[in-house]
Amino acid sequence: MHKKYIAVIAFVLSSFFAQSQELQSRLTIISSKVSTLVDSKVFLTMQSSLINFLNNRRWTADAFKPAEKIQCNFLLTIDQYLGNNVFKGKLTVQAARPVYNTSYDSPLMNFVDDNVVFRYVEFQPVEFNENRVQGNDPLVANLTAILAYYVNVILGLDYDSFSLKSGNPYFVKAWNIVNNAPENGDITGWKSFESLRNRYWLAENFNNSRFALIHDAIFAYYRSGMDIFFENEDAGRGGLLNSLNFLNTINSENPNSMVMQFFMQGKSNELVKVFSKATAEQKARAKDILTRIDITNTSAYKELK
Repeated sequence: MHKKYIAVIAFVLSSFFAQSQELQSRLTIISSKVSTLVDSKVFLTMQSSLINFLNNRRWTADAFKPAEKIQCNFLLTIDQYLGNNVFKGKLTVQAARPVYNTSYDSPLMNFVDDNVVFRYVEFQPVEFNENRVQGNDPLVANLTAILAYYVNVILGLDYDSFSLKSGNPYFVKAWNIVNNAPENGDITGWKSFESLRNRYWLAENFNNSRFALIHDAIFAYYRSGMDIFFENEDAGRGGLLNSLNFLNTINSENPNSMVMQFFMQGKSNELVKVFSKATAEQKARAKDILTRIDITNTSAYKELK
C-alpha cells in the first residue's frame, strides 16, 4: 500500500492542511558572484519567499503525515546580474526517500539545471498558476515555473517508488508546465531544440511510452529492492537487479537517453555498497549492467570484483 492516503473530506480544518503539505524543502541561495551589484537583503527575502512557496503550497490532493514529507534540497546559485532585477544562474535539486525499517534515506534525484534566468523584485509575491504558467511577465514567472516543474518531478518519482506508475499524474503536470512555459529571449531550458539534456527532454521521456519501463525500474529499485533489504538482503538485491534489468532494456532501446542519466545520478555509491556483499553471480551481473548504463561512474563499479 502506498504510504499516502487520499484526503476525502472536503471540509477538513485549515489547520490540518497547514500540517499536511508534501515537502520538507531546504532552499539556499548563493549570491557571492553578484554581491557587489545587489543588496544582500534581496536574496534573504527571496530565499524566505521561495521556501514558503515550496513548503506551504499544496501540490497534491493527498495528506502527508509529518514523517511522510519528502525531503528535498534546492540550491540556487546566482552567477550573473543582468540588470533590471534579472538574474541568471543554476539550480541544483536533490531529493531522497526513507528506506523501510531503517534511518537511511535513498536518493531519488540529484540534478543540476544550468538554465535558470528570472526576474525578482523584493517583496513581490511569489506565485504560480498551473493554468497560466506564463504570467504577466515571463521572466518573473520563469523561476516559479522551474520550481513547480521540479516539485512535480520529485512527486512523480516519490509516488512511483511506492506504487507502480502512481507518479504518472505528476509527470504529466511537469509536461504541461513545459508545454506552457514562459517564453522570452533570455529564457532557455524548455525547448526541444535547445539541448538534448534539459527540462523538455526529461519530462518528455517520463511521459513517452518508449520509456515506460522507467516506472517499473523506479518501483523495483525502491519498493522491491531497497525497502526489503533490511529484512532479506538476497531478496532486496534481487529486486535491485530486476530494476537494473529494466534500465538495461531502456538503455539498449534508447541509448544515451536523458531519463537514464537522470535516474542514475547520485546512485553509484549506494549500488556499490549494496552489491559489495552479493554472490559472485549477482555481483558480476550488476557490474556488467552498471558499467553499460552508467558510464560516468564506471571506475566506481570496478570495486565489484
